[in-house]
Amino acid sequence: MTEILFSLCNGGILLFWGLLLFLPKQSLTQKLIQYPWVPAVMALFYSYFLIAAGGLPAVDFSSLEGVSALFANPSPEAVSAGWVHYLAFDFWVGSSLLAQSQQKGLPHALMVLPLLATFMLGPVGVLLYVIADQSYSRLRNKNDF
Repeated sequence: MTEILFSLCNGGILLFWGLLLFLPKQSLTQKLIQYPWVPAVMALFYSYFLIAAGGLPAVDFSSLEGVSALFANPSPEAVSAGWVHYLAFDFWVGSSLLAQSQQKGLPHALMVLPLLATFMLGPVGVLLYVIADQSYSRLRNKNDF
């Protein structure tokens, strides 16, 4: 069951990222970026994996050693929970960046790299978005004079 649900989450998220990247203005995509529907569904899978893994062990999150212990010999369910955690939050961040870029009027072409980076590298995508947003704002302000 774990492998099937993991594959469903891992493959399914590609469809939603595809909507952000290739159909950003479609009504379904707009619904997805205006409310965290996808992360909410992913939270259900995350909860299942967490329960199936036996819950969170006592973890010392205040030290690198304590966090490293969390990753020592994890069960497939625990690894799946961790991965779905990443998938859900990266998608939510990507959705938020896309919504914000549309509100600001950034051309979608400037969002493709930040969205791909958010999907693959999380925070690097946020950094690329900040660079694209600031660069576009400066260019637009410069051309307004």
